[in-house]
Amino acid sequence: MNHKNQHTKLVKDAAYSFGFDFCGIAAAQKLDDDARRLEQWLNKGMQGSMKYMENHFDLRIDPQKLVPGAKSVITLMINYFPSQNQNSESPKISKYAYGKDYHDVIKDKLKIFLQTLQQQIGEIHGRGFVDSAPVLERSWAQKSGLGWVGKNGNLITKQSGSFYFIATLITDIELDYDDPFVKDYCGTCTKCIDACPTEAILPGKIVDGSKCISYFTIELKEMMIPDEVKGKFDDWMFGCDTCQDVCPWNRFSKETNELEFTPVNELLHFNLQNWQELTEESFKKIFKDSPVRRSKFAGIKRNLKFLFS
Repeated sequence: MNHKNQHTKLVKDAAYSFGFDFCGIAAAQKLDDDARRLEQWLNKGMQGSMKYMENHFDLRIDPQKLVPGAKSVITLMINYFPSQNQNSESPKISKYAYGKDYHDVIKDKLKIFLQTLQQQIGEIHGRGFVDSAPVLERSWAQKSGLGWVGKNGNLITKQSGSFYFIATLITDIELDYDDPFVKDYCGTCTKCIDACPTEAILPGKIVDGSKCISYFTIELKEMMIPDEVKGKFDDWMFGCDTCQDVCPWNRFSKETNELEFTPVNELLHFNLQNWQELTEESFKKIFKDSPVRRSKFAGIKRNLKFLFS
């Protein structure tokens, strides 16, 4: 076994030891095809008011601009599918937000992961990214052989569906690279397109972010949600899982083993009245470590009013 083989085994063994469910590796190269698709998407205004999507375009498509001398892109995935569901009388919250904020959980794992590699391999440089930096993580997951991008824009694994967080570690160490995932197992199925409450999923694996319920309930910072989408949210108060819930591949979803993603008790058991009577002080206390805090108390109240008034 040469150094490259040894280092690759170290990477994968470390990834699984830190609780990641999948680990794939691709060569750090410029994403020319993705650059064209992203540019077209932005030119059509599908980012809505998410202006950060327009920033750092060159960084998004070239890992060597994020990490000088980058040779490998390591993609890590961790399951968040919950073991319990919300109270059926509650406004709905996306499953990714049931437990502790994944940014915090995964950043901590990535930090220790990189430190472990540095201890075992030597002086290597790298940067870890979790959803909040200019990295096209689903493209890298596909290039690393972990799954394919479905019609709803999510990365789907054949083994256990799409309820996964994706993290990326770009590093300057050369490794053995996995074969890209080249087959698309969506076939002729259009369940996600047909089920989307706001018709945000378009043909050609294009999702109009400016029409997505997650955009309206989380990203939209204006206090008014447009009247034209009134009555179309299907009681989704924070995010939306409809396109994942109807995906046939998610019948293979398994419960997460990550304790940090254990659902917040109140989130599971609150009914509509509990949410409507919630004070700002209680909101900050209950959801201090939760992704739900992204909407802020005012945003949650706005969403409730939009849904139920």
